[in-house]
Amino acid sequence: MRYVALIVLIAGVAITPALSQKESRVALVGRWDLTVNTGKETYPSWLEYRESSNGPTVRVVGKAASVHPGQDVKVEGATLTFTTSEWFDKPTRVTWEVTASGARLTGTQKRADGTIGRIVGTPQPSLKHAAPVHWTDPAPLFNGKDLAGWVPDDPANNHWKAIAGELVNEKAGANLRSTRSLRDFKLHIEYNCPDGANSGVYLRGRYEIQVAYPKPGASDRLHDMGALYGFIAPSADLPRKPGTWETYDVTLIGRMVTVVRDGVTTIENQEIPGITGGALDSREGDPGFIYLQGDETGGNKYRKITISVPEQ
Repeated sequence: MRYVALIVLIAGVAITPALSQKESRVALVGRWDLTVNTGKETYPSWLEYRESSNGPTVRVVGKAASVHPGQDVKVEGATLTFTTSEWFDKPTRVTWEVTASGARLTGTQKRADGTIGRIVGTPQPSLKHAAPVHWTDPAPLFNGKDLAGWVPDDPANNHWKAIAGELVNEKAGANLRSTRSLRDFKLHIEYNCPDGANSGVYLRGRYEIQVAYPKPGASDRLHDMGALYGFIAPSADLPRKPGTWETYDVTLIGRMVTVVRDGVTTIENQEIPGITGGALDSREGDPGFIYLQGDETGGNKYRKITISVPEQ
């Protein structure tokens, strides 16, 4: 009897650490909104950690890049380490180490160039918003006359101008955001993208709808015109129309997005997994801005930008 009891006791001691390890790993599972501070700059990031029969997987959005997988993934208790290649003026190897404790993620991002970033993260909010019954009439965000209602992120390098009712980025430089912040909305925006140009429309300043005409075959569907950058490819292929006016009609409710391009629904009520590269911040629960990318190339034009919001 004592022998059996001893075996049970030993087995219990052996099992307890294993269970503790598993419970610790569970704290990491899910999507996290991150902020990285290097001492010289602060920028948003995003992390998704999953477990399956094939082992743990990581997806990450860095400072500017599209969502991509983490490599060399290792987990010990509630601590996760992995590596990525990020763009900091050139491809740079980065080692990430984060630890989950309750509703908080902390850690470091160590770059091959010696820069160390301090990471703080919170669980991504679900943003399960009910669909509005009624929307307000469309109201203009751009008056067609000047940049009233818009702010460049780099005033000294701003090349956005209002010309003949059009919002024109004459050459690569500043990005431009609306002064009005928004939660749920319907956006109508018309764009004219030259061949080879690259811009984007960020919803709440966090989720980029691609506006770009790279050379045919130079980009995949997740990064081509009309994609929710890196996350959602358009469901329909539309003909290339560089240098002509086209339209986006976008409905964003919580994190569910519908995109109608030139009258064709290309993304229908799809969940946005997280922020995209170049986002203003990672505070997904907050209202945000309409944000136009201008730092890649010049030549892009926008006009007839209007917003409808849920009626109160």
